[in-house]
Amino acid sequence: MSSESPRRDNPGLRMGRPFGIPVYVSPTWFIVAAFITFTFQRVVASQLPGLSVPLSYLVALAFAVLLYASVLLHELAHCVVAKMYGLPVRRITLYLLGGVSEIEREPDTPGREFMVAFVGPLLSLGLAGAGFGVYQLMDPYTIVGVLTLQLWLANLIVGIFNLLPGLPLDGGRMLRAGVWKLTRNPGSGTVAAAWTGRGLAVLLVAWPLVLALMSGQDPSWETLIWSMLLASFIWFGATQALRVARVRARIPQVDARALARRAIVVTADVPLAEALRRKDEAQAGAVVVVDHEGRPTGIVNEIAVEATPEGRRPWVAVGSLARSLEPSLVLAADLRGEPLIDAMREAPAGEYLLVERGGEIFGVLATADVNRLFTGV
Repeated sequence: MSSESPRRDNPGLRMGRPFGIPVYVSPTWFIVAAFITFTFQRVVASQLPGLSVPLSYLVALAFAVLLYASVLLHELAHCVVAKMYGLPVRRITLYLLGGVSEIEREPDTPGREFMVAFVGPLLSLGLAGAGFGVYQLMDPYTIVGVLTLQLWLANLIVGIFNLLPGLPLDGGRMLRAGVWKLTRNPGSGTVAAAWTGRGLAVLLVAWPLVLALMSGQDPSWETLIWSMLLASFIWFGATQALRVARVRARIPQVDARALARRAIVVTADVPLAEALRRKDEAQAGAVVVVDHEGRPTGIVNEIAVEATPEGRRPWVAVGSLARSLEPSLVLAADLRGEPLIDAMREAPAGEYLLVERGGEIFGVLATADVNRLFTGV
């Protein structure tokens, strides 16, 4: 199963770069590989009764590896299409419940969103169809025959399951694209698909219990474990999607001019105490350091100021507490919305200098002021 995901700092063991996309295997994969090996061994033993116990476990392990190889192909399909549309792909991670494609930007049209999502299940169903065709030509009572049967069935299940219309599944992204197309609002599509995903999560837990109740039998512990794991994945993924939708709804409110702090300018040799006095007198919110020709060279860091004891402030030059102004920290004062967020994301910092198109200083944008817009979302 696949979804877009935020960055992970420790993705796991790096396996290669197919199509230029780094592929990692999370340590959690070894947990699910052991679980699949343990449970599938009984299937192998029942279908190939003449096989020794150690060899049946080896076949079960081979199934786990091949199953995740097909999951990797599923994820690669998403990423290759995303790259065709110019979307940056950070990496693919195989983990406990399948795979995650870390596509760093959303498609800009509902049609592209649909295609990036749909190609994954399409590939899984294609693998299932190809496997079914090959299986018809095989002796079912051989190791290869058993593996082929189970793999095409598994890919069929993966393909159909991912088509379910709820985030974070691929079918949820397809539903999101459809609602986005109808309403012309991606946020509405996200909300609709996320709530559908929450409904699917509840259904996944309830369904085996209802079936067991109707049949008068206790549900198997394996079925309950898988249903709980999948339901948790879908519920938390859908909840994350709702949170992201709320955040994105506030992005248009991010206006550099509206959030800017008025700034005073001083040279680097001015004592900190004097710079703060001038700032208070001007009722400003920031201090910009300039050279003797009036060109801005740095922004005084607010955290560094607070960490300087009052008794030392008359003896500390303000320039020693300023961060040098790299070109990426100088932003146009008329930036707002997504372009402003993108500019800040490309050069993370505590403060940015805002300038007019002619180069005049407008003020300082503090990251803390931007973050405050999203507090509680």
